[in-house]
Amino acid sequence: MELTAEELRVLGCLIEKQATTPEQYPLSTNALVNACNQKSNREPVTEFSERTVMDAMLLVRQKGLARMNSSGRADKHRHILDVALGLDRDQLAVLAVMMLRGPQSAGELKLRTERYATSQGFGFESIGSIDAVLAQLADGADPLAANIGRASGQSQDRWAHALGDGAPGQHDDVRNSATDRAAPPADSGPSLAQRVAGLEARLAVLETELGVSAGPSPETVGDPD
Repeated sequence: MELTAEELRVLGCLIEKQATTPEQYPLSTNALVNACNQKSNREPVTEFSERTVMDAMLLVRQKGLARMNSSGRADKHRHILDVALGLDRDQLAVLAVMMLRGPQSAGELKLRTERYATSQGFGFESIGSIDAVLAQLADGADPLAANIGRASGQSQDRWAHALGDGAPGQHDDVRNSATDRAAPPADSGPSLAQRVAGLEARLAVLETELGVSAGPSPETVGDPD
């Protein structure tokens, strides 16, 4: 699945607000714009216009990932990512934090999901619980998350979603990490011996065409003076 940064921000915000402020969910257009441009718990911080947010909402609705309720005085927006991808609350929480804040370690994900409603109440009891959810998201032929290794100066591996363009370079790291184990070794080209043999064969053809023998010339063959 390939989602733009705008689509990811919209979906991440809808998941976050459903879990953390259910009394205000589904979100009005104004509330969704404010959530997208929120200064805390966002990396990067954005300044999306209402048009940008509504264009992104239209696209995720077309992809079957969100719905709009047109009733009352204001339109209301909600995600259906759980239904579309078969995700539970725990998986949604971890995925949403990665969508909103980019690659993170399991420890960071545990800290940043504390306000999310999960199967364990709010947040997760241990890093082991986070690891279990990450393993579920990374499983299958079409993984939703991948281990992209450690950043410089960090002691823990980072995890990132595999839904599209979250942060510069992130998607390539996720795609490479998710496929490296299954990909065959890269073709490094012919060996030195193969290249030498090829050159010798080409030289022999040229010598034949030019009437040049590879052995000693006739003038040098015979009894010595």
